[in-house]
Amino acid sequence: MKSDFAAAHLHLDRACHYLRGDDETSRMALAALDLVIEAVATAQYARPEAEVVPFPKTALQR
Repeated sequence: MKSDFAAAHLHLDRACHYLRGDDETSRMALAALDLVIEAVATAQYARPEAEVVPFPKTALQR
């Protein structure tokens, strides 16, 4: 099963919308959600590691 990072990002953004209080708990929860959103976005836009193909040595000698 693959993760749906776009949906997770959307729900985390919505959670941030509900944590607009001025109390310490709301501020701490919002800061924690910001970190999670950043991690989800990083995973969402990560590209798979590319395979490096070695350049043929004979082409270098020309």
